Amino acid sequence: MTNETVVDEATGRKFYLDYPAESTGGGLTFLLNLHGGGSAGVWQRGYFPAHDFVDSHRLVVAAPTAATAQPFRAWVPDADDEHLHNVVGQVFDRFGGAIRGFWLVGHSQGGMTSRRLLNTPFFADRVDGFLSLSGGRIGNAQIVEGFGPPRTPEQREAMRDMRRRFEPPPVPDADFSFIFATGEHEIVGLPESSPWAEKYGAGPRVRMDDVVDTEAGQVHDTRWGDSSTASWGREPGPGTAEVYVYPDARDGRVIADVVRRGKGHTEGLEPRITRQLLDLIVAAPAGKATVLR
Repeated sequence: MTNETVVDEATGRKFYLDYPAESTGGGLTFLLNLHGGGSAGVWQRGYFPAHDFVDSHRLVVAAPTAATAQPFRAWVPDADDEHLHNVVGQVFDRFGGAIRGFWLVGHSQGGMTSRRLLNTPFFADRVDGFLSLSGGRIGNAQIVEGFGPPRTPEQREAMRDMRRRFEPPPVPDADFSFIFATGEHEIVGLPESSPWAEKYGAGPRVRMDDVVDTEAGQVHDTRWGDSSTASWGREPGPGTAEVYVYPDARDGRVIADVVRRGKGHTEGLEPRITRQLLDLIVAAPAGKATVLR
């Protein structure tokens, strides 16, 4: 694997870039890996460590950082969309025809941002798939009451006001595969059906073998210690994930839901479930970006 810190030539902003030791010969899948609110690209690399699999799955992974830091760091159209366009452009300029597929990956507000980006022509015309990591499901998965870290009543009210600024964008009209992954403690329950699966005429969901991890994820939100809530997440540990797929979707689209048992919002993904998600991604149909080139 090769890791670099790359400079966006137009804005001067930097982003992390991971790619295989041998990147020629085609078959690469590009992931734009977007962090959540209050986070940064370096933390997102640990939360969803796709970079550990760039050689085995032939991935190119870019992890940028949002510019707006107040009241907390978050992706904002005016401040960040140009930079994200530039990151995509530089990756495609560099790897050219070796890229077969392009996925947006987003945790929390990064997932909502991915969904917003898919409502824009630049991304709708290029993206083959979207992995939402606790970043909202197309077809609501209701958030538990009191979701979030420990807060006073005044802080909770302030967060409610802030969330109203980041309402989920409309359902995109674009065509893409969709995977939703969440911690069990974040949601009231996983719906048994999927509007995205219905859009592509997929069959009823099928539960695959559970994914059992004996190793912990790499990161968590360290600010709260033992006082953190179950919904927000505690220290990383081994885990088991339930994987549901919707078979026979039109055009071979991959549509899946993943629930990580006993996990909350900020516990980094364990290695085996990370690999399983990447297996689904690289098995999905691709080619939008190839056509555009």
